[in-house]
Amino acid sequence: MRQLPLADPGTPPLRGPLTYLWWLARRQWGILLGAVTCGVVMFACQAFLPYLTGRAIDDGLERGFGPDLFRAAGMLLVLGLVSAAASAVGHRYDVANWLRAAFTTSQLVGRTTARSGAAITAELPTGEVVSAVANDALRVGEVYAQLARFVGSLVAYGAVAVLMLQVSVPLGVVVLVGLPTVALALGLLVRPLQRRQVAQREASGRLTTLGADTVSGLRILRGIGGEQVFTGRYREQSQVVRRKGEDVAVTQSWLDALQVLLPGMFVVALVWLGAHMALDGTITPGQLVTTYGYAAFLAWPVQNATMMLQATTRAVVGARKVLAVLRVVPSTGARAGTAAAPPVGAVLVDEVSGVVLEPGRVVALVSDDPDETAAIATRLGRFDDEAEAATPVRFGDVLLADLPKDVVRERIVVAEATPHLFSGTLRSGLDVRGTTAEEDLLAAVHLADAHDVLDSVPDGLDGELPEKGRSLSGGQRQRVALARALLTGAEVLVLVEPTSAVDAHTEARIAARLADARRGRTTLVVTASPLVLDHVDEVQLVQDGTLLARGTHAGLLDGEAGPGVARTYRRVVGRRMDDDRPVEGAFDADGPDEEWRDRALLADGAPARSGARDESTGGAA
Repeated sequence: MRQLPLADPGTPPLRGPLTYLWWLARRQWGILLGAVTCGVVMFACQAFLPYLTGRAIDDGLERGFGPDLFRAAGMLLVLGLVSAAASAVGHRYDVANWLRAAFTTSQLVGRTTARSGAAITAELPTGEVVSAVANDALRVGEVYAQLARFVGSLVAYGAVAVLMLQVSVPLGVVVLVGLPTVALALGLLVRPLQRRQVAQREASGRLTTLGADTVSGLRILRGIGGEQVFTGRYREQSQVVRRKGEDVAVTQSWLDALQVLLPGMFVVALVWLGAHMALDGTITPGQLVTTYGYAAFLAWPVQNATMMLQATTRAVVGARKVLAVLRVVPSTGARAGTAAAPPVGAVLVDEVSGVVLEPGRVVALVSDDPDETAAIATRLGRFDDEAEAATPVRFGDVLLADLPKDVVRERIVVAEATPHLFSGTLRSGLDVRGTTAEEDLLAAVHLADAHDVLDSVPDGLDGELPEKGRSLSGGQRQRVALARALLTGAEVLVLVEPTSAVDAHTEARIAARLADARRGRTTLVVTASPLVLDHVDEVQLVQDGTLLARGTHAGLLDGEAGPGVARTYRRVVGRRMDDDRPVEGAFDADGPDEEWRDRALLADGAPARSGARDESTGGAA
């Protein structure tokens, strides 16, 4: 047995579903071989049981109670014990094969989804991705759970045919011809069943997508009164899935019924023929019992063959859906970077805007358009190679697009404005690399001023967070995400609006601690808050996508870069200060308004800001 999930699920071929299924079989050939061996042993024992039973009856009728009868009974006991042991061990192997293939498929889908970025949602509905893990992965694994019994059934069929030919050639011919005929008749229903399963799977995927979209936008739908519309759409699609499911069930019911009827007719025909031969004296009473035993036993291989055919059909359908996910070209890293990584302390430059991150400096990025600075920050992390082809970023002497993606992710970390938290313990949510000591976790929590999160989560660091951290307020989620980003210890850390959802006092504490903690390490903070700007080493002002000026917060306010720059800079940071005072009137050609500047430089107090956030809700106060 191997530990699941696997450390490395591997790189599968994407040519087609059968190729993918064969790749999975080769990946787990050891446990698959064990399962097949147990299946062959079990069915071989079962195949010999009727033969030995018939021999024992004939020996008993001919010689009475004696050594031959007791020897045959002993052999039956041994075969029964071996068959039971092989069945028990084989079942364990069957489950192991099922789980191994299903987990490998789930891991591959999860890895592709995590690495693909925005490309996954651009190419596939959310429901398709969810169904690939929740449904298709299990269908793929099921075929390997059935494989051992199917191979064992084939071996048993061959053994029975040989033994029946020894008993009676006509009976052996009936077995050799009749059983494949029954299996072929059952196989005729598989193709229409597959078509209906595909249609049902498509409808189910659309339903899952519709449900996911509705739930994610439920609050907005309620706000605009569109809840009933989407509820109606979901109800309508549910009925489509129901009808498709009924189509599958009808075909499946015919197949299940014929699985009983056709082998039953085969048993009746074989026993009828054997009984007439026994009456004619062609075969002995013991051979008649053997014939009946084989006739009853052969219904099992037929059933296993049919189940294998169904499992293979479902696995092919599921693998085709899985491959649709695995074929998604990721937003980054589709072309493997081969350039050598730059040395530690390399300069990071956005060539289009002119924004420069020099090593060891804490820099703030300010713009009149928040989306503009957020876009620059995102480019610095390389999240979409195709979209960013026209806006290259250089790390030292190397373009980010030419570096291996793992190198970029290890050395540059971008924490976006909207934090994403996952279900699990608070400890695992903070320590994404799983190597941080508890004292370092607590230090990061202190730095992000998130002590109240420890108090609000039962069991502190070991307490469970629900999906998306819904038990936390907006400000708490933001501070947890900030602590998580700091714990990565990235060489270059980019923070987009890390304090937008906290109140002024909390923001002032975080700004001071953040600047001290990252001093000497390359850091970019996208913000327009004077409380943060006053603590950074440098402010870079961007306008219309281009770097307009660089300097300290005080220097830009004082007009060191020119009156026009100062006016623009004040207009940006003034939105975070006092909307009641006309911004343009706060600056004239002779110099800045001293009172306004003093207020802008105040970082330890709590200046009036119309955009201040209420930490308890994460929204505007």
